[in-house]
Amino acid sequence: MRDETDLDPIEPQLLPLDAWHRAQGARMVPFAGYMMPVQYEGIMAEHLWVREAAGLFDVSHMGQLFLSGEGLDDALEALLPTDVKGVKPFTQKYSLLLAENGGILDDLMITRWEDGIYMVVNGAVKYDDIAHLRYELPDEITLNQMDEHALFALQGPKAAAVLARLVPGVEALVFMHGGRFAWNGVPLWLSRSGYTGEDGFEISLPAAHAQAFAEALVAEPEVKPIGLGARDSLRLEAGMPLYGHDLDEETTPIMADLGFAVASKRRRAEANFPGAARILIEREQGAIVKRVGLVVDGRQPVREGAAVLDSDGSTVGKVTSGGFAPTLGVPIAMAYVPLAMAAPGTRIQLTQRGKVHEATVATTPFVPHRYVRGAAQ
Repeated sequence: MRDETDLDPIEPQLLPLDAWHRAQGARMVPFAGYMMPVQYEGIMAEHLWVREAAGLFDVSHMGQLFLSGEGLDDALEALLPTDVKGVKPFTQKYSLLLAENGGILDDLMITRWEDGIYMVVNGAVKYDDIAHLRYELPDEITLNQMDEHALFALQGPKAAAVLARLVPGVEALVFMHGGRFAWNGVPLWLSRSGYTGEDGFEISLPAAHAQAFAEALVAEPEVKPIGLGARDSLRLEAGMPLYGHDLDEETTPIMADLGFAVASKRRRAEANFPGAARILIEREQGAIVKRVGLVVDGRQPVREGAAVLDSDGSTVGKVTSGGFAPTLGVPIAMAYVPLAMAAPGTRIQLTQRGKVHEATVATTPFVPHRYVRGAAQ
């Protein structure tokens, strides 16, 4: 299992906006090999602000890659279960980098640009991903790490109105669509997507201009900088897994309840992606365990590592993410449980530090997604 804490170097790298975050009052912590802002004024307040207005996240620790070359689609389809050939220009797809056993090496986003594929991978494993891609892809494929670019996420119900003031035209984008724009002559790549369940945008731009753009955004009354703490509680409410915690090399897409990433009939028929035989059998018959949402009784959250118990008190699963849900006012979690215990409404016992907690399997997302869907305009 690859985890952020295992991969942090002795000296974490600094984000392009490290000094700016500190000037904004951020508390910085090591995460995924970088010093990252965990909070500014408090996780609860920041979480609720994003649900009500707009929050600016600096996610420049993520890996931004650009791949090009003859035969690129076929080369990527040898590594991903996605219908890469079916990805239309300036549209995005969620995908998975798979190991030969069908386990998940990383989850990622791919977007078709004019002359290649733009890929965003998790910061904790981006160097592993790059090494894997360079080893597996044929020589005709060029992989460029866009390490001179920053990456922001502007999330929340007021994000579109705010961003349209600075970058007119972005309001025409819909969920999982992107485009090229400019702000004061600075080139921007914008996609209507994010990791909070709210409407919002992800914005790639040259790092040299990142501070000026961030300052322009937070100058708008609806926008505040938001840290990793709220990012984690928001994505948990949205039912989104985090690599290294809810996903790892021993977890298949079906176990992780990510079967939509293997939805292409053509790819399933061809069965030529890593781990296809195992994944397709699990898709038809069910995996031994499944990722589920849990609503925990009481007020005390259960955390990653808590054990799932069966009726005999034996450990049969584990919690992979857990915390208090500010929007709902209750503790929630995600866990892997036996398939027989995965139906919504099933009562579950958990144990953490010698204390038993009662929980109920719940459908996810816990808080409904508020994406702006529809045809691209």
